[in-house]
Amino acid sequence: MNTESPSTDKAPAGEGLGTTLRAAVLLFLLLSGVTGLLYPLLVTGAAQALFPRQANGSLIERGGRPVGSALIGQAFTEPRYFWGRPSATAPAPYNAAASGGSNLGPTSEPLNDAVRERIAALRAADPDNTAPVPVDLVTASGSGLDPHISLAAALYQAPRVARARGLAPSAVAALVERQAQRPLIPGLGEPRVNVLELNLALEAAAAPVR
Repeated sequence: MNTESPSTDKAPAGEGLGTTLRAAVLLFLLLSGVTGLLYPLLVTGAAQALFPRQANGSLIERGGRPVGSALIGQAFTEPRYFWGRPSATAPAPYNAAASGGSNLGPTSEPLNDAVRERIAALRAADPDNTAPVPVDLVTASGSGLDPHISLAAALYQAPRVARARGLAPSAVAALVERQAQRPLIPGLGEPRVNVLELNLALEAAAAPVR
């Protein structure tokens, strides 16, 4: 009778666990290198080569120094400038580190109060303007950083800006029209104006017409 124990190909439990751990660590290092180093470097390099302006924040420069970004609004409050949309970011308007909206719904009384106050401020800044106030001048965007206003909102402000600067209203309105960004596909979307770029164009405009 053969009394020898049958042979087995099974490895000891400790050796199998060690093999699994080594494979897991190697896979972790490989994926970390690909997703944490190789992929970001590849995307960054492609962006810098193909879209350098956008990759660096779409900065707008004047006199060799950045004055803002085409993607982030700024708070203009003087009558001689065009004003952007209200911003609900905290602790200051257009805070790019705290993008967000007020989250107030259309039936919210605080929102209605804020809209009435904004309409009153616009009327006080330009008492002779009896045109309807465009909605984007009295309501904040969802991000709080919107750099654009509608063409109607820019044209609504043109008389006030013209009076504050001593410019002909028609000249300011023409400047607004030139700065308007039209939809790529006609009929799909509305014309809009970048407020910072419009104000910079205004600063570079000809001497006031008296």
